[in-house]
Amino acid sequence: MTPELDPTTDLSFTRTLAVPRQLVWECWTDPKHIPHFFIPAPHKVTAVDIDLRVGGRFNTTFEVEGQTMDNQGVYLEVVPGEKLVFTDTYTEGWKPAAEPFMTAILLLEDAPDGGTTYTAIARHRSPETRKTHEDMGFYDGWGTVVTQLEAYAKGLM
Repeated sequence: MTPELDPTTDLSFTRTLAVPRQLVWECWTDPKHIPHFFIPAPHKVTAVDIDLRVGGRFNTTFEVEGQTMDNQGVYLEVVPGEKLVFTDTYTEGWKPAAEPFMTAILLLEDAPDGGTTYTAIARHRSPETRKTHEDMGFYDGWGTVVTQLEAYAKGLM
């Protein structure tokens, strides 16, 4: 199910989470859950607006070190319980973004003992953009997010 990766433009990691796949899906698709894990603490998500359908919006607002950051994007693919693909290349209504950064692919599979195999992929338009994202701390940042997600989801069980 994992798409072929291009090491020049893609970043990826896989982790096994000790929470059921359906709960991980719910956390990623219900706006009330996103603020609890989506950005590494101590930064905060201050607003979330989701329209969970292909072409629907996935908009978030962050507070990072006193700065407000708006992120607007759309879903490109939604396979319930299995796959989310979203991008900041477009905003709702397929309006091109001025400075797109990446497309995210989240893959969820059942793992032994009722857990979830969680794969996160970040696709970039150029090797330079990929390198910028890696240098910004892709592995630490996205790793922290999935650690926060797992801890939060465990609290919902």
